[in-house]
Amino acid sequence: METLAEIVKGLDWSPLFISLKTGIVATVISLFLGIFAARKVVKAGNKVKAAIDGILTMPLVLPPTVAGFFLLLLFSRRRPLGMFLFDEFGIKVVQTWLGCIIAATVIAFPLMYRNARAAFEQIDVNLVYAGRTLGMSETQIFWKVVVPTAGPGIASGTILTFARALGEYGATSMLAGNIPHKTATISQRIAMVIQDGDYATAGVWVVIIIAIAFGIVFFMNIISAKSMKNVKRW
Repeated sequence: METLAEIVKGLDWSPLFISLKTGIVATVISLFLGIFAARKVVKAGNKVKAAIDGILTMPLVLPPTVAGFFLLLLFSRRRPLGMFLFDEFGIKVVQTWLGCIIAATVIAFPLMYRNARAAFEQIDVNLVYAGRTLGMSETQIFWKVVVPTAGPGIASGTILTFARALGEYGATSMLAGNIPHKTATISQRIAMVIQDGDYATAGVWVVIIIAIAFGIVFFMNIISAKSMKNVKRW
């Protein structure tokens, strides 16, 4: 039986690098799209807000495999969009790292959107009025007043988005597959080695992902604590 040191020494670290790269890219995309969507939804009417919010939040409540199924139908080379992307631009989504990014972004995006929207809705409207009084444009008010004020909420959303994208499994498996050194993430690696009965290797990967997850939550708590340092506690 292999020792823990031997297992770690012989470990293929590509799933970690693939997961980290996917998580970072998906988080950056979700950050900008989430802020943009949250800004538009906050300003929309109640009925429009309810409809758009339902659509944008849907991946958060649906099973990841369902989202992966729709993504597979959308980007398959047998479908119009998939055919168009491949024939016109040579872009292949299914069973590629691009598929990992898209799947992780779709699943993690609602966390960024919901946190950004909640942060925007809690901003004191008098700050916006003050900016207008000073002659600032709406764009300047948004980036210089609204976003900095909503910073802690956006930061928390960013961290949660990265954590969700890092651990995504269902949609990624369906859209990108499990190709070693290409699309095989940590979650997929754990599932594969368990199927092979290699619980020792699976345990090492589980410890690694738990350590990363704890670090992410710890960092988020530090940010929250700093944002609440001037708030009186009851």
